[in-house]
Amino acid sequence: MTIPRRAVLAGALTVTSALTATACSSGTPNSPSKGGSSHLVKTAMGDVRVKDHPERVVVLDTAELDSAITLGVRPVGATHADAGSGFLDYLPKDKVAGIRDVGAVMSPGLESIAALEPDLILTSKVRHGDKYAELSKIAPTVMTESTGYPWKQNFQLHALALGKAAEAKQVTDEYDARIRELTARLGGPAKAAALKVNVVRFVEGADIRIYGRKNYIATVLADVGLGRPAIVDKAKDGFSYDVSPERIDLADADVVFHATYGDPAKSKATQTLGSALWKGMSAVRAGRVHAVDDQLWIQGIGYGAATAILRELGEMLPR
Repeated sequence: MTIPRRAVLAGALTVTSALTATACSSGTPNSPSKGGSSHLVKTAMGDVRVKDHPERVVVLDTAELDSAITLGVRPVGATHADAGSGFLDYLPKDKVAGIRDVGAVMSPGLESIAALEPDLILTSKVRHGDKYAELSKIAPTVMTESTGYPWKQNFQLHALALGKAAEAKQVTDEYDARIRELTARLGGPAKAAALKVNVVRFVEGADIRIYGRKNYIATVLADVGLGRPAIVDKAKDGFSYDVSPERIDLADADVVFHATYGDPAKSKATQTLGSALWKGMSAVRAGRVHAVDDQLWIQGIGYGAATAILRELGEMLPR
């Protein structure tokens, strides 16, 4: 995505649903435009009345797309991650087939969205708060406060808006079971915590990021109980500690995962991965460095992506 994911503002949205289902006849903004039962959902922009079982959903970011697909909902429209990748590659092709592309994440086409006649729009305030008035005139618009770090709370809000609370519980129960299984395979909580893991991201047009504790991938690592080296506590706002190629040795750990966003040369990946500093890191010398898919590990943001990441962690982490 053109704008990097940042840690959530302090005091992220606490997800709750509201009140009993009622009949809806209003066509006012952020009300279901057609008759039928509906419910209120508390969002970052206030209470929004949503159709109990929306059938034409438009999602405007990767987290919302992951949530919908994971909950068995095929949106009628979605934004693309960037001009090059479109819908993220880790998503099953059969699940995204037929979804209409309504523009880039940060510049969705309002006319394209309206043409799909949605009965629900899912996004976040940090992405599209400035477009809320326009979006809510098209369909009830449910916004979380932000994206990334509070992905689990956001997923619950998405589930409430989609009328998929029961399905959401099944998803989270299965995820928790996979977490327990992976932690056990690593030798238990104590051994997992003793293994220090870092995630490095090479980003075109930016410094190299050593990911801190307050971002999506960090929460997955924390769920497994993996340890993190002290450098992560220097991360700005908990999100990332940014370094130049000349300081990449600060990213050393027992295991290092690295992802690249954009052109490897322009993102400094080619330069850094070939440098003596990188090759001298203990993780590299021990063969415990792994290239991972940026779309999955960084951009996905949801239980669908997290489940695939757990599978990869199980294959790559030493036991």
